[in-house]
Amino acid sequence: MATTPALMEPSFDVDKLSYEIFSILESKFLFGYDDAKLFLSTSPPKTPVKTPRGRVRILSIDGVGRASDGLVAGTALARLEASLRKRSGDTSARIADFFDVAAGSGAGGVLAAMLFTRGPDGRPLFSAAEALQFLAKNRAAFAPKKGLLRGIFRKPGAIFRRVFADATLRDTVKPVLIPCYDLATGAPFLFSRADAAETDGYDFRMRDVCAATCADPTAAGTAPVEMKSVDGRTRIVAVGGGVAMGNPTAAAITHVLNNKQEFPFAAGVEDLLVVSLGSGEVLAAGGIGGAPELVRIAGEAVADMVDQAVAMAFGHNRACNYVRIQAHGFNSGKHHTSKTTSTMDVRKLLGAAEEMLAQKNMESVLFRGKKMSEQANGEKLESFASELIKEHERRKKSPLPIVISKQVMTPRTSSATTSTITTTTTTSARTSTSPSH
Repeated sequence: MATTPALMEPSFDVDKLSYEIFSILESKFLFGYDDAKLFLSTSPPKTPVKTPRGRVRILSIDGVGRASDGLVAGTALARLEASLRKRSGDTSARIADFFDVAAGSGAGGVLAAMLFTRGPDGRPLFSAAEALQFLAKNRAAFAPKKGLLRGIFRKPGAIFRRVFADATLRDTVKPVLIPCYDLATGAPFLFSRADAAETDGYDFRMRDVCAATCADPTAAGTAPVEMKSVDGRTRIVAVGGGVAMGNPTAAAITHVLNNKQEFPFAAGVEDLLVVSLGSGEVLAAGGIGGAPELVRIAGEAVADMVDQAVAMAFGHNRACNYVRIQAHGFNSGKHHTSKTTSTMDVRKLLGAAEEMLAQKNMESVLFRGKKMSEQANGEKLESFASELIKEHERRKKSPLPIVISKQVMTPRTSSATTSTITTTTTTSARTSTSPSH
């Protein structure tokens, strides 16, 4: 008697097929490349894929509006920088020395700008520890003002002017990506050093960029930031980056994988090292209290969805190629509301942020929902620091460049532009790609 053939062989690996299908779809629609061979293999890798070419290092920092919301991410960066200094033996090392691209939104955009803008000595303006202390001590200065002082956010605030002076997107030690939402065009706008290097019309002052990405449309007495490029040709009416792109990780990955001028060997997620820092999710007590909280919740939900999509795209490579640091229950606003911040307030704020690094968070598992992470946030940072050091040391020994940068030199007093091509295995001075807007 004939028997009905089995629909599936017992040895057929369903998880393997599901992973391959999801990876192909995710890579095509999320990151914009569609070579199935980058992901398709005979069996799921048992260990993270390592390429002899090295891996592009990406830092992404969330933000939902206020610069003061960057305390959790700032604490994580200070912890990471301290670990990198200890492991490398370089006591003057900065975060920018170990990353090739930085993306930040809202508070994360301010942190990225502080850590990657070039100072008078050619080094980044701030160490991670200095940036954290500055944000904690000057939280009141970043807060939206009412009445006559609302103009502080209509034009760049004094705090940003004091930090960045006349520095522009071109004055960064590595490529940066900082989003806002442009009310004039009704679309997100991504401030990019690549675009700034390509054309004067996309070069903006860093103080304007930070004011734009931090503009909070839900705060009473605030207004959109009206700004223009250095040459005056591009005008933007901006509200905060958290509205348009609270978690810029996917945008940063897309920028690298589709930018062959700068990153010629980045063919897939296996060629990346990505750390994504959350801004700290606030657990609302007593229900939702109005539009600002709804906007914040929506922003946090979108950030979590981006994290889930990116984690799924990395699949088996996420073991050491992608790490997400997020804290839950942190409310920086409850510690003080006064114009000045006392030393005790700062200590409490930073102590609370440190406690968040001891948390173990939920993480996405391919087709299996969520599970509790085996490592605390601080332990994840230590593991990632180890991977960054390995990549840093590998580049010292390899003659093959990972980043190819186009150096653009534009005198501030002249519109004349000259350019030279340089290659480097550890840094990229100025970047050039076609405008992406």
